Amino acid sequence: MKAPRPPAALTAEETAAVRSWVIHEDAHVLVLNKPAGLSSQGGRVQAHTLDDLLWAFARSNGKRPDLVHRLDRDTSGVILAAKTKPAAGFLGKAIQSRRLKKTYLALVSAAPEPRTGRIDTPLLRQEIGRESHMRVAAPDEPGAQASTSLYRTLSATADAALVELSPLTGRMHQLRVHMASIGRALVGDARYGGALTLAGAPAPRLMLHASRLTFPHPEGGERTVQALPPPDFVRLADAAGLGTQGLT
Repeated sequence: MKAPRPPAALTAEETAAVRSWVIHEDAHVLVLNKPAGLSSQGGRVQAHTLDDLLWAFARSNGKRPDLVHRLDRDTSGVILAAKTKPAAGFLGKAIQSRRLKKTYLALVSAAPEPRTGRIDTPLLRQEIGRESHMRVAAPDEPGAQASTSLYRTLSATADAALVELSPLTGRMHQLRVHMASIGRALVGDARYGGALTLAGAPAPRLMLHASRLTFPHPEGGERTVQALPPPDFVRLADAAGLGTQGLT
């Protein structure tokens, strides 16, 4: 049996920061608005991950919330943790049956054509050096995983667009690779060919934000939680002339 991990030693500043990211909490779940630049779990950088920071919510019995899904390090937004073992099991089954509905906002250099659509492109995971990548694959290629994403253009100019993305499957880097596969790599996504500027303004990071999550709740029914995009996302969208009304 795997030995339990010792609690992370957090500073007062780290504890205050992670507590300030809470957007919903009840007896079963904890929902946070993760900042960009923070690994969800297992980052190679010798710094605390979000998983480590959850020790700020440890109970008197030594248990603390556990993440039930992940966001890429440079993706900001809604992330869900279970506060109890039964809640973790319940949410794990919900993920397996694809009952979590995730919605993201992203910036791209031009509106997709057509402006609204569905991408059904299998993806294959590859290890290149110490890095994991995904690439599009033929349906009959060994290891290929069926993958589906929806996209919708919310606003656009001649050289920029704000899009809403919804993954119907949960592959690593799915939205990033799917959008790159239709020639609309996400701004700031150097790994998959995204532009590092938008309408002449530099992109500070991967311009992807998890804006909304709907999930079945252990007590019954569904809950929907939302997180507004952070200032760096809004600033770049504004600089590109994209409407951000309703996003701030």
